[in-house]
Amino acid sequence: MSSIDKNNYLIIFPFIFLVLLGLVMISSASIFIAEAQTADPFHYISRQLLFVSVGLISMSIFLIIPSSFLLKIDWLLILISIFLLIALFIPDIGSSVNGSIRWIRFGSIGIQPSEICKFSLIIYISGYCYRRSSELYSLRNFLKPLTLLSIISLLIMSQPDLGSTAIICLVVVAILFYAGISFFQFFLLSVLILLLGIAAISTSPMRIARMMAFMDPFDSEVVLGSGYQLANSLISIGQGGWTGLGLGNSFQKNFFLPEAHTDFIFAILVEELGVIGGIVLIATYIILFFGITKVAINSINLGRIFQGLVCFGTMMLFASQSLFNIAVNIGLLPTKGLTLPFISYGGTSIIIMMSLVAIVLRINNENKLI
Repeated sequence: MSSIDKNNYLIIFPFIFLVLLGLVMISSASIFIAEAQTADPFHYISRQLLFVSVGLISMSIFLIIPSSFLLKIDWLLILISIFLLIALFIPDIGSSVNGSIRWIRFGSIGIQPSEICKFSLIIYISGYCYRRSSELYSLRNFLKPLTLLSIISLLIMSQPDLGSTAIICLVVVAILFYAGISFFQFFLLSVLILLLGIAAISTSPMRIARMMAFMDPFDSEVVLGSGYQLANSLISIGQGGWTGLGLGNSFQKNFFLPEAHTDFIFAILVEELGVIGGIVLIATYIILFFGITKVAINSINLGRIFQGLVCFGTMMLFASQSLFNIAVNIGLLPTKGLTLPFISYGGTSIIIMMSLVAIVLRINNENKLI
């Protein structure tokens, strides 16, 4: 078996494990809230099974589409993403949930344009860097992708959604750095994004309150307000100990921990499966990231720059979003609305991430033929 063949196993097995674990945890974490909201305790897991099925169909399509075709339509993908982001702010199209306009509803199904944008940006920025690989040092060619990033970031921040904006900026900067921008350009860009992030936090009373809660979620002034989610997340993790309370035995999912099946599903996982379960999950992610990185390196070594950048961008998306979500759950970062890849409930998120896995597998299979 060649080293490239092994990459498929380093990706497929962790991917299958994560999707199955996600289905199990969504079923457990959502049972009480689903029954209270819809009178059907299996409402959310039934929908997630539907989303995974759509994701499998999407994977089957991307597995047969040549990766070079994505390079040809990268401009179309980014235009569609920008159009969807703008459509959110058109009356009767964008749907507001918990004060944020992040979804476009089609009956009972919602599409989250920011998740689609993550996919499109990885493809487009990779394509741009491939076409302009020898010119990224010039100010003009360096500013073009930054202008696009600024427009998209402004649209997502207006929802508001600081978490997705941070992930998108991090992924784009990482792709540009991997593509060959200078260390000075990387440093300048990183400082600029950091300053804009500080400005976004300092000008929002809600984000300031979350920062205060992050400092001490159990403070009497915030524990029943902005610190409620984090406090209950930490309680959930603490109750789990090393071995957990057992699958399905979480206390905190019983209306104590909000978003237990979405943003804070990691806390429920640790409560039920223990710290050991959390370590197994993180180890599985690391194996997946390693497998995708190997495909990226192989692609670059074979002169397939676009494909290598797409794989690297995919790895950075999965890794940064996993890290951010887990860090929020354990109190290392302020609360943000980010899903845990392949584990949290969410249709657009799981379909997009499954599609990216299929693209990486397609690229790896193409590498074997060279």
